[in-house]
Amino acid sequence: MRIEVTRDVFPLAQVFTISRGSRTQAEVLTVRITDGGHSGWGECVPYARYDETLDSVTAQIEGVQGTISRAALSEALPAGAARNALDCALWDLQAKQTGKPAWALAGLAAPGPQITAFTLSLDTPANMQTQAQQNAHRPLLKIKLGTPDDMPRLEAVRAGAPKARIIIDANEGWSAEVYADLAPHLRRLGVELVEQPLPAGQDDALLGLDRPVPICADESCHDRESLAALKGKYDLINIKLDKTGGLTEALALRAAGLAQGYGVMVGCMVGSSLAMAPATYVAQGAAFTDLDGPLLLAQDRAEALKFDDAGVHPPETALWG
Repeated sequence: MRIEVTRDVFPLAQVFTISRGSRTQAEVLTVRITDGGHSGWGECVPYARYDETLDSVTAQIEGVQGTISRAALSEALPAGAARNALDCALWDLQAKQTGKPAWALAGLAAPGPQITAFTLSLDTPANMQTQAQQNAHRPLLKIKLGTPDDMPRLEAVRAGAPKARIIIDANEGWSAEVYADLAPHLRRLGVELVEQPLPAGQDDALLGLDRPVPICADESCHDRESLAALKGKYDLINIKLDKTGGLTEALALRAAGLAQGYGVMVGCMVGSSLAMAPATYVAQGAAFTDLDGPLLLAQDRAEALKFDDAGVHPPETALWG
């Protein structure tokens, strides 16, 4: 079994800004695992929020030696980007070796398209209203917020896209006081979900606060071990493969979260269609799907995912699985 890791850069269609900063390109790691005459591949996006860099994640991947299984990966590596790329590459490899689609190997029903959110970058209210107008035809818009002055932005987006469903991602940018001030206005403006309003280390402040709109744990939820600390604070969990450490744990987290009464959102980092492909399986039947990474790119993989009015479609085998 041979493991190769390469760095790939995908330019973005426009500058993408969240409360923590801006970027003009997506830098990803592509992992290929070859065993005999078959190869499988996967993609991960190292994330500085979790102290990951391209170099550190590459070192983790290259540190895995010899033949390794998905089960062994959970012991060899922590949840995170490195394990994600390897885990997804192993799923793809098994699909190629057996001639069976990865969804069947996972014991899932045949997947179908899912409506996905389209993300509007954090900007001035006027620019965000323009973004909203340009994308008002999309059924679900996700707004990047996370500053003390977000109310004009939210009003501007609603004015620009009066008929679209709206969800908000604060990226840990609010305080309990800011959230409490905004909360009464969220339902009025038709907001359906708020992701991670408070920093993960300070989210105990959500206990006892009114939640007129459901709150989703993102940075506070990585894998199944995260669930115990979420009780009473959150209504949904955002499952991202770069947090869970791959499709294997993502499916397990989904099952555990649903069993404990949480709704499920499936999200992504800014990556290519290869990164989104396995996540489309987790997104089947989810309350919210946010797998728009490829829509934010100026250039994608050669065999890209299909996006249309039905949403994001599961991958063809030429891409993954």
